[in-house]
Amino acid sequence: MKIVLAPMEGVIDFAMREILTSGESYSYGLTEFMRVNDHLLSKSQFIKYAPELLTDGRTHSGTPIYIQLLGQDKNWMAENAFRAWEMGAPGIDLNFGCPAKTVNRNKGGSILLKEPDVVHEIVKAVRQAVPVAIPVTVKMRLGYEDKTLAIENAKGIEEAGATRLAVHARTKLEGYRPPAHWHWITKIKEQVNIPIIANGDIWSTKDASNCINETGCETIMIGRGALSLPNLADTINKSDEPYNWQQTCQAILQYAEYRRDDGNQNFVPNRIKQWLTYLKRQYTEADDLFSEVKRYRDLNQIIETVNRKFL
Repeated sequence: MKIVLAPMEGVIDFAMREILTSGESYSYGLTEFMRVNDHLLSKSQFIKYAPELLTDGRTHSGTPIYIQLLGQDKNWMAENAFRAWEMGAPGIDLNFGCPAKTVNRNKGGSILLKEPDVVHEIVKAVRQAVPVAIPVTVKMRLGYEDKTLAIENAKGIEEAGATRLAVHARTKLEGYRPPAHWHWITKIKEQVNIPIIANGDIWSTKDASNCINETGCETIMIGRGALSLPNLADTINKSDEPYNWQQTCQAILQYAEYRRDDGNQNFVPNRIKQWLTYLKRQYTEADDLFSEVKRYRDLNQIIETVNRKFL
């Protein structure tokens, strides 16, 4: 089974990618989306989102990291895709799945699924902007308000030249409410010839197996599940034992060290607290740790608490 590490805005940053891919079970991962408006993003912006560009586009474990772009202007999307390739990105991913209201209000993310022609033209422009050997992948939801355009969007993405298509099996309005409609991924897969990646509600090895059996896909994408169990991909692909709480605490400390030098005092503590909300699904201890550190603004206080009370 092939596994792709999902892009999760504000959560799966470069440090998290290093931690989650350390077991070498991911085929590739995606950056948080880079918002493209009406200009070419600077090289420093690309490196901020993807420090992996400084290491041949890979994490230290060797996992390729594709640059994900989000925007509605096909020409600027193409220009920025070309720059990402010039800087060494091993692949380009296009975001038509983001459900955030602020993004959708500015004609980005999942709202573009209401206009299949626009989606097609963006994918086509990006595909033509980078060498044919560079993968151009796409992530979409089943639709914005409903699923009536799901297959039309998927066909348009294929016709535009996309290499692979990841489908989050919900609409924007459904958000992350269960269930994920895996049967719709099956419908899409039956209508297109490019590889389809199944995404949505994969929290365990059993979920991964059930998703593959229902959709017929050979590849899955995990995001929230990987945050809840940091070595989920290794349990799926290598039959590793799930991390115990002490191993997860070590991962939390590793994340703190990776991001210690961030200039914003609150940034790293807030991201650790956010991560703990996902870890609560897998570990009851995460709720206790969150209660201990929720008022802390100093990273050193969080590190000291983890070492003193949870290791």
